Amino acid sequence: MRLVRGGLRLGLFLVACWALTLAAIAVFSRREEARKADVIVVLGAAQYNGHPSPVLEARLNHAVDLYRRGIAKTLIMTGGQAPGDTVSEAVVSRRFAVRAGVPRGAILVETSGMTTRESMEAVGRLMHARRMKSAVLVSDPFHMLRLKLLARRQGVTGYTSPTRTSPISRNSSQERKFMLRESIGLPLVLLGLA
Repeated sequence: MRLVRGGLRLGLFLVACWALTLAAIAVFSRREEARKADVIVVLGAAQYNGHPSPVLEARLNHAVDLYRRGIAKTLIMTGGQAPGDTVSEAVVSRRFAVRAGVPRGAILVETSGMTTRESMEAVGRLMHARRMKSAVLVSDPFHMLRLKLLARRQGVTGYTSPTRTSPISRNSSQERKFMLRESIGLPLVLLGLA
């Protein structure tokens, strides 16, 4: 009987932790923290034959808008090259930003990361090499809390700035799906496993 009660308590504790994680993700998904920083970091997303996917394009448009508002003088584009691709997400992002009027010299690219964690580790190295300490983090809303935690792990002060025009944000069932997936992955980040 004692074992059953202990298992029930553990189960309730785990459900409560998951609910708190989901609530924290939801809170950070709505938080706009953009302010003057050393750099704007754009997290990569899919690209198709050298053209940004709608999700990536929404992130890029938001980052270019922040750049034009003078939030930072430098952008870092992230995202590696998937098998079969001829170009990386970061290079596609740089091309898009240059066509939107951002000077090529104001854009750094990080092409080694194939996951959010790998990209943020590479961003940390790029920033430290240039003595940059603060970054405005641009991605979809569900991604904000994880990015902030990963930035902190790299010694970077991260300010969240979620894009509101992504196809994910405009589709409530898609947004819920990504939030639920994030709520399962975030504890792995907190434990240093992802």
